[in-house]
Amino acid sequence: MIRKPKVGDAVFETANHAFFIGFTLLCVFPFYYLFINTVSSNDLVRKGLVNFYPVKIHFDNYLKLAQVGDLMRAFLVSVSRTVFGTILTVMASGFVGYLMTKKELWKRKFWYRFMIVTMYFNAGIVPWFLNMQMLGLTNNYLVYIIPNIMNVFNIIMVKTYIESIPAELEESAAIDGASVMTIFARIVWPLSKPILATIAVWSAVLNWNSFMDSLILMQARPALFTLQHRLWIYLNTTSNLKQLMSTSTTGLSEALMNDMLNIKVVKYTIAMVTAIPILAVYPFMQRYFEKGIMLGAVKG
Repeated sequence: MIRKPKVGDAVFETANHAFFIGFTLLCVFPFYYLFINTVSSNDLVRKGLVNFYPVKIHFDNYLKLAQVGDLMRAFLVSVSRTVFGTILTVMASGFVGYLMTKKELWKRKFWYRFMIVTMYFNAGIVPWFLNMQMLGLTNNYLVYIIPNIMNVFNIIMVKTYIESIPAELEESAAIDGASVMTIFARIVWPLSKPILATIAVWSAVLNWNSFMDSLILMQARPALFTLQHRLWIYLNTTSNLKQLMSTSTTGLSEALMNDMLNIKVVKYTIAMVTAIPILAVYPFMQRYFEKGIMLGAVKG
């Protein structure tokens, strides 16, 4: 029996679509606004005259940013830590989360509760720095990778997701003589792709945007500064130089100074450079992300 559509259903569908279209535009517009301000006339951007469409399009801001010293090296550092850190985090979260579902694991409840307790305590920056120093990780590239491999929240998400997989699959494989590692690699890992992809997105964003570890722990190794750290230095240098030039009597025209040191444009360009890689990766992970975050959060 085919039910005729009612007026109320049509109104609801229309309102629902209108709401989510509007919400999508609200989410997209900030990135669009940043982009059009980075490719428009710097003078017009400084005056706040670029709002909805680009004016006098140019890409000089990106070209100038690419000329910043050591920027490419910092970019490679951020990319490498994001790739290696994400891979190791996903592997560790998947395997430890799987072990937490095994009743035969020695003291399983104790270890699980011990991990959860660590989520509620944070010693602070100074003890964290001293700990990294005692471990020999200061001014060491490995400090970008090792501390972030284990994340209790990720392990809980994986454990919850794996518990939703029918236990009969593992039991049948065990009867056929499969070991724990074989079951994990051949059955659990492929079926856990949604939650693992979700963790991969979280880990990639965390590693790519990480800033404090580079700022605090890499004081003697400028060659290992991350992209965010290097751009932060560039932004501060530009801000200080503008203040110095604005109070000096060097004879530079105001128009030239504003074109060279437009802080607003610098901020917009840096924001776009740091956001573009994650925005480019996310669409490929979205179908896994949606499923994983829903199923992994059903129970704890």
